[in-house]
Amino acid sequence: MSDQNVRNAGFTSSGITGGSLASSLMSQEARASGGGVPSGGPTSTLQEMGARGTTHSSGYTSSGISGGSRASDTMSKEATAHGGGVPRGGTTSTVQSIAMGGKGGRR
Repeated sequence: MSDQNVRNAGFTSSGITGGSLASSLMSQEARASGGGVPSGGPTSTLQEMGARGTTHSSGYTSSGISGGSRASDTMSKEATAHGGGVPRGGTTSTVQSIAMGGKGGRR
């Protein structure tokens, strides 16, 4: 289900779908970072998964984050950088939320 959720959000093998949650996230992220979408951020992570057509190899699954995965590594680094917690709107929470069918924790 998480693969379909990523596609439904607008992250596809053809790129980001105009007018989608993906395009909104990309726009917000680009504005916040001064005009570009940073590598390793939510938009680039989700688009990579959409282009490949799978979320499971990254460790973002419908049942949570897989131990020992890229997702687990990202979550650990993000938590360390933020004093032990994973911030709302960060890469881990946004990608996991969308993979589960949510809106990515964006306001």
